[in-house]
Amino acid sequence: MRELAGSPGTWSGLSLRVGQLVFAAASVCATASALGFAVYTAFCYLIASMGLQALWSLGLACLDCYALKFKKDLHSAVLLSLFVVGDWVTAILSFAASCSAAGVVVLFDRDIYACRNPQLPCGRFELAIACAFLSWAFSATSALVMFWLLASL
Repeated sequence: MRELAGSPGTWSGLSLRVGQLVFAAASVCATASALGFAVYTAFCYLIASMGLQALWSLGLACLDCYALKFKKDLHSAVLLSLFVVGDWVTAILSFAASCSAAGVVVLFDRDIYACRNPQLPCGRFELAIACAFLSWAFSATSALVMFWLLASL
């Protein structure tokens, strides 16, 4: 069971972490480049959540690189427990932030027609939310793999 795709210290695990990092960073950049995002709490929460996701993913990507370079095993119960908790927390936070920001954009676009105002950058918000959901998908996949590995010990 230790050869599960997405395991820590493998190339597939590193690719999951890099995917999380890239999409979280893209979400932060897209949101931060939109004028007036700080007025809406959901977008501030999205930036905070994706920032945390990016930092967590960067740290674990560095750990995966170290394990790959020096042929280290990252399948100890203590490390897997840490990975499970961290992955589940960041996955839940990023999903909540993505959903709340998406709800605000749907409100703007479909209910109060605020996206017709050219000063409100709804397109950038939508791009940021799409990247956040993709980052969450990588994070949730990683969380499930870590949970499965921990359960198989």
